Amino acid sequence: MKKLSALIAATLFAGVAFAQAPAVVTEPATKSDVKAAAKVEKAEIKATEKANKAAADQAVTETKADAKAAKTKADAQAKADKKILAAKKDVAETQVDAAAKVHKDHK
Repeated sequence: MKKLSALIAATLFAGVAFAQAPAVVTEPATKSDVKAAAKVEKAEIKATEKANKAAADQAVTETKADAKAAKTKADAQAKADKKILAAKKDVAETQVDAAAKVHKDHK
């Protein structure tokens, strides 16, 4: 979650830092100049959107990977706990059997 928050903050700061002030036009622009400027602006917007999407996708992938690692660790811990409990049960049963044998031998 911290990574996602940091990513959002970085995206916002990058958007503010790279924002451009409107250009001041001192001479009349031709139709082709306007079209070219619009194409450049559109390409810049697309590039920014792609970069933001890629960063968000990376954050989602990292979050999923972290969740999978946590689940794997929890599963391994549960399996280990189960083995420990089984071993303790075996020890307890062996102790009961030994005590019963000792008791039987004393009779």
